Amino acid sequence: MSARTRARKRVLDILYEAEMRATPPEQVLARTIEDSTDPLNEYVPFLISGIGEKKSIIDETIETYSQEWSLDRMPMVDRELARIGVYEILFQDDVPDAVVINEIIELASSLSTDESPAFLNGLLGKISSIKHRISFD
Repeated sequence: MSARTRARKRVLDILYEAEMRATPPEQVLARTIEDSTDPLNEYVPFLISGIGEKKSIIDETIETYSQEWSLDRMPMVDRELARIGVYEILFQDDVPDAVVINEIIELASSLSTDESPAFLNGLLGKISSIKHRISFD
C-alpha cells in the first residue's frame, strides 16, 4: 500500500470519527497526532486542512452531481470518501484524477457497501470530466 493510500485511509478514519462525534476534524487530527507513536504522513493534515477549507464547495459539488443522492442519504463512509475524492480532483493537480478515483474505489470496496464502488466511480468520474466547467464563486 502506497504512502498516499495509507494517508487517504487515515484521513477517512479522522473524518468518520469527527462526524460520529460531531467534533471538528482538526481536533480529531490533533488528538491522533498526540496519541500516535508513529510519524503521521504529511499528506494527512494537508488533506484535512484542505477539505475543511473547501467543505462547502465540496459538498455543493457532491450534491449537484450525485444523481438523486443527497449527502444525508449516503452511507457515512461514502460521504467522506466522496469528500476526499472531490477535494483531490478539484484542488490537487499533482495527482492524476484516475489515480484518485481508483484509490477511492479501492477504499470503498473494502470498507463500504457493495454498491459504493460503482456509485463513487460514477460520481467522481463525472466530476473529473467536467471539473473545468465547475465554478467556485
